[in-house]
Amino acid sequence: MLTGKQFKRAFISGANNILNHRKDVDALNVFPVPDGDTGTNMSMTSSAAVRELQVVSDDEDLSIVAAKTAAALLRGARGNSGVILSLVFRGISNGFKGKKEVGGKDLAAALTLGKESAYKAVMKPTEGTILTVVRKAAAAAEALASDDCGAVLDEAYRAAQEALAETPELLPVLKEAGVVDAGGQGFLYILDGIRGYINEGKFIESNDDASPAKSNAEESKSVVAAASGDIKYGYCSEFLITKSKNPESTPLKLKAYLESIGDCVVVVDDDDIVKVHVHSNEPGNVIQAALKIGQLINIKIDNMRYQHANADVGMDAKKDNKEENLSRDTEINRVQPTKDYGFVAVAAGDGMAELFKELGCDVVVSGGQTMNPSTDDILNAVESTPAKHVFVLPNNKNIIMAAEQTVNLADRGVSVVATKTVPQGITAMLNFDESLSSKENHLNMAKAAESVHTAQVTFAARDSVFGGQKIKEGQYLGMEDGKITLVEDDLVNAAYRVTRRLVKKFGGSLITVFYGEDADENSANVLSARLQERFPNVEVNVINGGQPVYYFISSVE
Repeated sequence: MLTGKQFKRAFISGANNILNHRKDVDALNVFPVPDGDTGTNMSMTSSAAVRELQVVSDDEDLSIVAAKTAAALLRGARGNSGVILSLVFRGISNGFKGKKEVGGKDLAAALTLGKESAYKAVMKPTEGTILTVVRKAAAAAEALASDDCGAVLDEAYRAAQEALAETPELLPVLKEAGVVDAGGQGFLYILDGIRGYINEGKFIESNDDASPAKSNAEESKSVVAAASGDIKYGYCSEFLITKSKNPESTPLKLKAYLESIGDCVVVVDDDDIVKVHVHSNEPGNVIQAALKIGQLINIKIDNMRYQHANADVGMDAKKDNKEENLSRDTEINRVQPTKDYGFVAVAAGDGMAELFKELGCDVVVSGGQTMNPSTDDILNAVESTPAKHVFVLPNNKNIIMAAEQTVNLADRGVSVVATKTVPQGITAMLNFDESLSSKENHLNMAKAAESVHTAQVTFAARDSVFGGQKIKEGQYLGMEDGKITLVEDDLVNAAYRVTRRLVKKFGGSLITVFYGEDADENSANVLSARLQERFPNVEVNVINGGQPVYYFISSVE
């Protein structure tokens, strides 16, 4: 039988296994562009659950341990692979609900629920990915019809190995690159760590040198308009409550009490976990009231008056370091709604962040192609926005799924506009109309964003063959709406050619060129002049975006 203690140890072993092999999984990336690598995203997602499990008692029932694992994975999910992983374990957790321990048949049924949970969340499931590996593992486990958990895991692992080996036959891009699917490989490492512990008692330790440094996204600075003046309530208290079986109070009663002694109250009831945030002058009373619901974990109490008094000193010390400016932490104050609508955008670069703020964005989460923020990063930003309904602009296709998870986690209404680039996000904001409903705005903003075509220029992170073309490390890559279409040795020429292609293909009356931190204003002006000469009837604007990774981002609309 699989118990809560065994599940806890087995999952940590699996998480350590992907952590130790994250670079191997990262290396399976078939695209030569720099990105938020799959191995890193999956290991950081699973590590979020490990931190949660380290404070969970070995005496807890399986259902509770699995639920806490799933909740932590969801909040810590980064990138599409991390979100899919969290959804698999959410389904598994649902299969264990109300059970102290399970046998092999229940375990197999839970794996099937995990598969279904992941497939339902993906609008257009692609075979040859982690989804295929999970599906075939679950099917083999159920077909075995054994009550031996070890045998079920062995069969699931065997089928997952076969499915992974077949992924190049399902996705031509994998076959061309001579690799298997990275997400599927990551899942296999986790599954191997789990079955090794259950079957052999083999616990995989994490390698000290494999521990991932905090990503820029994890250390990201959220750009928040700081309010000045007196602080009415001096202590910011944040923690999670794990509900007891027979609580003396309820989350609703706790929220009512906290509102009577403080402000900025957030109480989110997420099955077995309650997330709490409050500003008060009585943190001790806050803790005592919360203990009536269950045990407290991840307790954080800050003296905001002290922080406010010392904020300028800390900010000045980092002002001259551009990299630190991009990644430093800023306290996010969760606030009660004071307006109907608000905005959260994900973007990298001081210029990009400033532009979103000028357009009326409440919070800008630092992140992008190589810095995928977690669901929790985006959720914190949403809950710090003083609005009843918040529109989230991910501005990157690998961040959309993480952003979408906030819809069911936030304490207010959330609409995720599935913007894939910063120019799409900017256009979406420009098409917001305060007089319309949230649903009408969501539809209008999404439609406007889809009309924007984006050209990007980056560099090849490795030698590769893509689309039948040989690419050398360091060459400039021109991308049209996320697809590599040209390779160049000259930076400005790459930007000119890829932007010209978009204008010729789709037309347009406005070109906006954002130059990044590794490009200069002179190169941007040369590019602008060439585009203006080629398209005299099109307006060309140049903006210092300061974005990393992409030398130039051009929008055509």
